[in-house]
Formats: sequence, C-alpha cells, structure tokens
Amino acid sequence: MSDKPYYQHHVFFCLNHREEGRPCCADKGAQAAQEHAKARVKQLGLSGQGKVRINKAGCLDRCEEGPVMVIYPEGTWYTYVDKEDIDEIIDEHLVNGRPVERLKI
Repeated sequence: MSDKPYYQHHVFFCLNHREEGRPCCADKGAQAAQEHAKARVKQLGLSGQGKVRINKAGCLDRCEEGPVMVIYPEGTWYTYVDKEDIDEIIDEHLVNGRPVERLKI
C-alpha cells in the first residue's frame, strides 16, 4: 500500500434531508451545488486519481450552519450561498491551495 492519498482533495457535500422541520442542507440547494462542483471540477480537468473527488454525503451534523461541505485531507469546512461561492472555493482552495476565509465555518 502507498502512503500517498488516492485523491489530493476529497470534497463532501452534505445532502441530508430532515423530515421533522429542522434545518437541513437539502432544503438549501445542496444537490445543485454538488452537481455544479462536480461538473466544474471535471471541466477544469481536476477530477480523477491523484486529483479531486466530489462526493455526496449524508448528514454531516452541521446543517444549522449550512448548507455545508468539507474538504479533506485538510478538514476545512465551508458554507456557501450560490454557484459563485462554489467556484471561489474550487478556484482558491482546490486550485491555488488558499482556503476561502469568508466561507469557512
């Protein structure tokens, strides 16, 4: 086994839906955001082994701060409002290695 991670960055979008009326990422556009991020990463040629993987996740237990996503291996948590926020996270964090402070939670 290699000590090198399979992906340079592994991104998880919370897509959790809560039935009982509590805040949830699914009600805040998380599915569309995840799909946009996945398409954009592919468009930029960043997807695949040794690069970036965009994944769906169940509850990440931070829906009150959401919608949320987390990037590993750094363990950096973000919230976002729109596609422009997602693009900024991709451009700054995933491409240039600079966390987007204004979106961190």
